[in-house]
Amino acid sequence: MYAIVEIAGQQFKVAKDQKVFVHRLQEEEGASISFDKVLLTANGDAVTVGAPVIEGAQVSAKVLRHLKGDKVIVFKKKRRKGYRVKNGHRQYLTEISIEDIVASGAKKAAPKKEEAPKKAPAKKAAAKGDDLKKIEGVGPKAAEALVNAGIDTFAKLAKADPVNIKEILAEASSRLKHLEPGTWPQQADLAANGKWDELKVLQDELDGGK
Repeated sequence: MYAIVEIAGQQFKVAKDQKVFVHRLQEEEGASISFDKVLLTANGDAVTVGAPVIEGAQVSAKVLRHLKGDKVIVFKKKRRKGYRVKNGHRQYLTEISIEDIVASGAKKAAPKKEEAPKKAPAKKAAAKGDDLKKIEGVGPKAAEALVNAGIDTFAKLAKADPVNIKEILAEASSRLKHLEPGTWPQQADLAANGKWDELKVLQDELDGGK
């Protein structure tokens, strides 16, 4: 039996005990997770197609590890313009193992299955709750790199090690290597606790976050 399921914005053909690499998930390593956006299931000659998803179908999986993909080099050049830009990128990934595929109609009355679609939007809303660009020295590209690495709130940034932050920025783009995140956790701690006046006083003393 196999299924086609949408995971983190991508569609995968999966079967039981198969290992799949998907875009970085928020769940911790070892956690169990389920996906209800099942587009198709097939068991021998019996094929069920959703419209667009199959009601009641579900794919259960276990998070094995978080990792980075292979480096991809992006090189841009404009002839006779003297323009050359070379950037490297490594995608943040999560490896999961498919544990079970539940076909349409199975456990239809289970309350957890009804609650799952409601919880997903709540997580997305929380991820957008903190604007990291309010931290002195964090621009749009730096904020995007932090979010991709799982640092999407002031509280998480406050606990982050500046050395690790610098590594995340360097991996995301060579243009971010010059940033100095030494004061970012301190600023983020003030923002997380709502101390905006103290944050403004601190930022007035900084120059580009330094």
